[in-house]
Amino acid sequence: MFSNKNEFKDSFLKRLEMSYGKKFAESTKRDQYQTLGNMVREHISSNWISTNEWNRASNNKQVYYLSIEFLLGRLLGQNLLNLGIREVVLEGFADLGIDLEEIEESEADAGLGNGGLGRLAACFLDSLASLNLPGHGLGIRYKHGLFDQKIVDGYQVELPEQWLRHGNVWEVRKPDQAIEIPFWGKIEHSHEDGKLEFRHVQSENIMAVPYDMPVIGYETSTVNTLRLWNAEPAPHPPHRDVLAYKRETEAVSEFLYPDDTHDEGKILRLKQQYFLVSASLQSIVRSYLKKNDTLHEFHKHVAIHVNDTHPVLAIPELMRILLDEEHMEWEEAWNITFNTISYTNHTTLSEALEKWPLHIFKPLLPRIYMIVEELNERFCKELWNRFPGDWNRIENMAIIAHGVVKMAHLAIVGSHSVNGVAKIHSDILKNREMKLFHQIYPQKFNNKTNGITHRRWLLKANPELTNLITETIGTDWITNPHLMIELKRHIYNPLLKEEFAAVKRKRKEILADIIEKKTGISVDKHSIFDVQVKRLHAYKRQLLNVLHIMYLYNRLKEDSNFTIYPRTFIFGAKASPGYYYAKKIIKLINSLADKVNSDPKVSKMMKVIFMENYRVSLAEHIFPATDVSEQISTASKEASGTGNMKFMMNGALTMGTLDGANIEILEEVGKENIFTFGLKADEVLNYYENGGYRSSEYYHHDLRIRQVVDQLTNGFFPDTEDEFEAIKDSLLYENDQYFVLRDFASYVDAQEQLEKAYKNQDKWLEKALLNIAHSGYFSSDRTIHEYADGIWDIQPIPVIH
Repeated sequence: MFSNKNEFKDSFLKRLEMSYGKKFAESTKRDQYQTLGNMVREHISSNWISTNEWNRASNNKQVYYLSIEFLLGRLLGQNLLNLGIREVVLEGFADLGIDLEEIEESEADAGLGNGGLGRLAACFLDSLASLNLPGHGLGIRYKHGLFDQKIVDGYQVELPEQWLRHGNVWEVRKPDQAIEIPFWGKIEHSHEDGKLEFRHVQSENIMAVPYDMPVIGYETSTVNTLRLWNAEPAPHPPHRDVLAYKRETEAVSEFLYPDDTHDEGKILRLKQQYFLVSASLQSIVRSYLKKNDTLHEFHKHVAIHVNDTHPVLAIPELMRILLDEEHMEWEEAWNITFNTISYTNHTTLSEALEKWPLHIFKPLLPRIYMIVEELNERFCKELWNRFPGDWNRIENMAIIAHGVVKMAHLAIVGSHSVNGVAKIHSDILKNREMKLFHQIYPQKFNNKTNGITHRRWLLKANPELTNLITETIGTDWITNPHLMIELKRHIYNPLLKEEFAAVKRKRKEILADIIEKKTGISVDKHSIFDVQVKRLHAYKRQLLNVLHIMYLYNRLKEDSNFTIYPRTFIFGAKASPGYYYAKKIIKLINSLADKVNSDPKVSKMMKVIFMENYRVSLAEHIFPATDVSEQISTASKEASGTGNMKFMMNGALTMGTLDGANIEILEEVGKENIFTFGLKADEVLNYYENGGYRSSEYYHHDLRIRQVVDQLTNGFFPDTEDEFEAIKDSLLYENDQYFVLRDFASYVDAQEQLEKAYKNQDKWLEKALLNIAHSGYFSSDRTIHEYADGIWDIQPIPVIH
């Protein structure tokens, strides 16, 4: 049906009329989108079946990637690209008077993630399929993904995200493979045939119903699977209020990250985590036992990877299955579990390392708690034998201590591999955050620097740049992204620079049109597009960016001789609904935007734009248009970052601290092709350990800082009263936890160097092209090769012809 445009048109029109019972002329864009989506799914069905059959029949090892988040974005455009049929559809639709881009816009963003964690998982799935590796994703089918953000009077307002409002054309419901998950109740034990048997009784069960989505590799026959679990009532509900039970059950897969400030929310989050791992592991084991009699060699054929601490209950759940259902001895069950499970840590922030209170954990998951308690006992005994009398070490390393279960500790003890996501992050884990564990398990710790799929973030998002690279170095780089380095030989070519400048200009025009359409503000398309888009968090320091813009505003107002190269500052960010401080920063950005954009003098030189409801589909327009990539987190706080890689791949230069993968970008491109500033990680960590930083000194000794900090509360922003007092307090009275004032002067200097560099457009274009040439290293294909070889020990599937 996709072999040529005429065949495609005939199939499309026939399918549309049969599906909707109306003529093409009466059809809506949504009808057209659904029809095309169904055709694509049918087109790949034989390869999907073949991939699944091969995985079932072969003895090759497979990996299952468990993640609470999968930030997929829209899939139609990516699937058409990966299948190599986009041109046929484009031509066929052109004949029919349909704009393919408009049809793609009909698709909801699958926003089943919050940021980098979930987008990384999506990039990894794309790379696994494109590299023909047997790897599957397992997550939760949230009814509402991350909230839709509206900005009302400068404030963030959250609305429920409705990605399933019109169904999901890519999913296949598999009710026959549903799995029952028990909560609450109690554990009875008895001796049978000389063995201790455990039974979970009086539990409240819910059903996990799988919805499978195809993960299509790029120009290959491999189609892997993302399985998302939906929570539904069990056939035999508990003997209590049936409506309350139904509501509580459906809540498990209703929202990503429910508010956990109270016990009710904590219970729901813990339920979600166990729901994900129990359904996933029971499903994996069930599939494995279809072709194997026992689980004694399970770890030789199955790798289970937990993406951060949310799915770490996979460790005790696999133990439960092996002990209670397969009746193994503890030692064998532990050996299999340990060799099956691997863990990626994504943070050095202590508040992000999950801890579950025992008063919630123990009654909700009684059998799992017993296993975790036994694990803790055995681990503490091992520590005692190695370090007799060192109670302090045991207290600090225990899995259960001070009334909580420490999920990161459970993850490290129960996994054969623990990896960070950038060199500096992995070093901080080994030498500081998890130093005690590294001392006794040095062989477990390793680094796997994050990557991004160039298929979405370059081929799909920036087709003009893709074509330019291909015209310059051929097509091999598309399947071997490390070959992008060959572009380096051409960066001094005047014609290439001219063509690249034209591509960047076109992408800036596209983004400027989107900005005007969404905000009503007209921006200078020839200005520097300076962009900071990411989750709103204090450590990511959107505030530092804001204070710098306020400083520029003050200079432009006070000094008639002061000018800057025109600049458009673009922000995009969502703040967690309960994160009061982050929401204040969003209000501050919008108040600053109002002030700057309405000032006749200043707005000629700069504009400030806040892009509402930042998401994957919007990011695909932002990255290609950007000149300057703001990666300004407090050094040591950003584990890696992946936005920095997407900007780099599209020819933006990085303004960044020496943090996360910024350091590896610097190593790739050289210090003359990146702008760095601020404290280094060891200096930050030294301040945290030994003190010595007083933010008030910077406030009193730098007039620029004093002016902008005072302007937060002195009426500079009209009609805000005490709106930004909490921000000022954080900087002065709470001693500026993220060193915004300490790095301010260094940041201003780096921004001046950047502006000077931009004015020399010839050199700037060379720097941008050199960044693109080196960005192939940051493809997720490289990262997945490293995981496949170094952690999972998996081999490619034979390509089906």
